[in-house]
Amino acid sequence: MGKPKPEIAFDVTCPCCNAVLKVDVQERAVIAHTAAVKPKMFNDIEEAARAMKEQDSRKESIFRQSVEAQKNASGLLEKKFQEALKKAKESPDTGKPIRDFDLD
Repeated sequence: MGKPKPEIAFDVTCPCCNAVLKVDVQERAVIAHTAAVKPKMFNDIEEAARAMKEQDSRKESIFRQSVEAQKNASGLLEKKFQEALKKAKESPDTGKPIRDFDLD
């Protein structure tokens, strides 16, 4: 029997999630995975509750803005239509447009 080959492995840090992967050279596979430690988002419950209230107020504000935009949308579309109609009446139709293919 021959000598057993020494186990060669190395650690690689994932660039996306900062997890540490242990890779076995002989097997060419990941043999261990250590997830990155994620920091706490909030120090206490009161801070988390405050953040949720702020998020709710931002959502409400964005909703109100979208409602106002929808109320004004029909008037804006009507103005755009009238402007396009005016341009169409000012420039006469010259017939069939010339295509790049026709110039060859």
